[in-house]
Amino acid sequence: MASRWDHLFEAKPVPMMDHLLEEVARLLAKDLRQWPPPVQEIDLDTGGQFAPLFTEPTPRPAEAVYEEALRLSRWELERELDAYDDYMRNKRYLERGLAPTDRLPLLLLNRWVVDQMLGLGEATEGRVNRRLMLRCLERLEAHRRRVIIPPA
Repeated sequence: MASRWDHLFEAKPVPMMDHLLEEVARLLAKDLRQWPPPVQEIDLDTGGQFAPLFTEPTPRPAEAVYEEALRLSRWELERELDAYDDYMRNKRYLERGLAPTDRLPLLLLNRWVVDQMLGLGEATEGRVNRRLMLRCLERLEAHRRRVIIPPA
């Protein structure tokens, strides 16, 4: 007779790095459910443009802003700087259905995601490299899709 725990003995162990990436993606997805996302502090010299998003009540951006921010984050982590530059310089976000007022939240979300990924790399002393950061970003996108479109 099979016990309810047999499946645990038969399950393959999850490599530590996969577990780490999954947990980070889950935590980041949770953080992105709040607006604005949590930040430790704002450096007014480099991030002062974002201060109004934290000091004034602003509505949560549309999901499309989050999707586009993740697209920009992917390009930045892949070092696809030409694609990133073209997107921003030519205001391609307008072609993707965003409004001109979405630019600042778009940039904040992009900066936040990239900073989180680079912080993960630093915290792991480089063991989480850009390739693994991109895998984590994919998992983050998957977590966000599950929340936006819950399973049937």
